Amino acid sequence: VYGHGHDSEPIQLDAKGFDDLRRHAGRNALVDLKVAGGRARPVLLHAVQEHPVTRRPLHADFLIVRMTEEMTVDVTVATVGESVAIEKMGGTLLHLRDTVQVRALPGDLPSSLELDISSLESFDATLHVSDLRAPDKVTILTDASEPLARVQAPRVEEEPVETAAEAAETEAAETEAAEGEGEPAADES
Repeated sequence: VYGHGHDSEPIQLDAKGFDDLRRHAGRNALVDLKVAGGRARPVLLHAVQEHPVTRRPLHADFLIVRMTEEMTVDVTVATVGESVAIEKMGGTLLHLRDTVQVRALPGDLPSSLELDISSLESFDATLHVSDLRAPDKVTILTDASEPLARVQAPRVEEEPVETAAEAAETEAAETEAAEGEGEPAADES
């Protein structure tokens, strides 16, 4: 726990309680943290280091915030809606950027911003930061021209085209095989 002139204070948390907090509160959630013998302080879960294999948290930074002071954080971009280019034309959605930087008061920070992909109707369409809609009290700092998502056309393998001569040979071979199946086997004894 650190920030705003407070000395860094190491704390230990219950692993299950911390997992519940992360799962339910989400990214950029404001939490009132009370350390034994102290008063509750508003903090923001600033960073989490995870074990590379188990993904369990190893270390977490809680940043003490002032509720009257704007702060800058990265916010997740979440896609919503359905795209014609994906659903009917078989395209694949490419996420070109997962987060954008925003500024707001701690109490106004969103956990994510929604990007509506329903306007992606062709493979050459791209959505940009300017297509995001942020709440009134939130300012998006990432360049508005930055691309966020686009649809990639499906990859199609060309099947070899059979010539008329090859088709006739294949048909003749299939006919001979079919005729041979109906004949009784000759008795060689």
